[in-house]
Amino acid sequence: MPVDNYLKPEVINQIKRLDLRAQYVVRGFMQGLHSSPYQGYSVEFSEHRKYTHGDNPADIDWQAYAKTDKYYVKKFEAETNITGFLMMDLSESMDYTHRQAMTKFEYAVCLAASLCYLMVSQQDPVGLITFDQKIRESIPPKSKRSQLGNVISLLSRIKPTGETDVAHAIHQLSAMIKHKSLVMIFSDLLVDPEPVLQSLMHLRHGGNDVILFHILDEAEVAFPFDGMCRLENPEDQDFVKVDAAGFRREYVDEIEGFRSRYKKDCLRSGVDYVPLDTSMPFDKALTEYLMKRRLRGR
Repeated sequence: MPVDNYLKPEVINQIKRLDLRAQYVVRGFMQGLHSSPYQGYSVEFSEHRKYTHGDNPADIDWQAYAKTDKYYVKKFEAETNITGFLMMDLSESMDYTHRQAMTKFEYAVCLAASLCYLMVSQQDPVGLITFDQKIRESIPPKSKRSQLGNVISLLSRIKPTGETDVAHAIHQLSAMIKHKSLVMIFSDLLVDPEPVLQSLMHLRHGGNDVILFHILDEAEVAFPFDGMCRLENPEDQDFVKVDAAGFRREYVDEIEGFRSRYKKDCLRSGVDYVPLDTSMPFDKALTEYLMKRRLRGR
């Protein structure tokens, strides 16, 4: 898949049209604040906060006072920036599509590239972690414009192969993170849920904000097969033959239960769980999620 497809101009423009800029992204998406104290004011005040006792009066922005008749001080960089980590699953099962244009992995790459663009556009440091059974490669978080090229360059080179250990990789990242961060995980999660959920709690206990993008192929959700089917696990080549008509209901129930388990336990842990399948246009799925997150004050 050409690198240009990972961040198409029309996708960027669509995201921009939803006004995912400073006030929307930094306040609503990245920092998880509740209602903004700057509603009704120009977006130019998004880098300010109200003057409080103990602030240096020399830091008061008198231009803001002239426009609002209230005292504001300019925020320091540490108060406005949040560090993000994009965490990409390299398991071979991610390299699957039944009839969609993108594999699960390509779909995840598009999501990651778009989120990297949004963070860099806000001058928020963002980095990339790739993993299978352990962390394989990492790009340390940076906020420079060149970081987008660095991240997309690595995303375009990596290939999903072999088995995965999602929980172990998350525990590794938890140990690496030095400050509260935003961790965005992209995986099909085709592993035992219990260790993964425990690792997510580890991340949350460190004060990190976590978004889990659970990406399945459209066929893995709807099971659109007929006749006798061979179902194979690409990571260990184990397979089973089933009659699609007789197996469909049982399979769909299992998948729904699998996703419901993640939804329930993630909600309890304060993790944002985002179930996706590759039949959804990735840019539409992403922007709809960001809007919902914004509306509920996360």
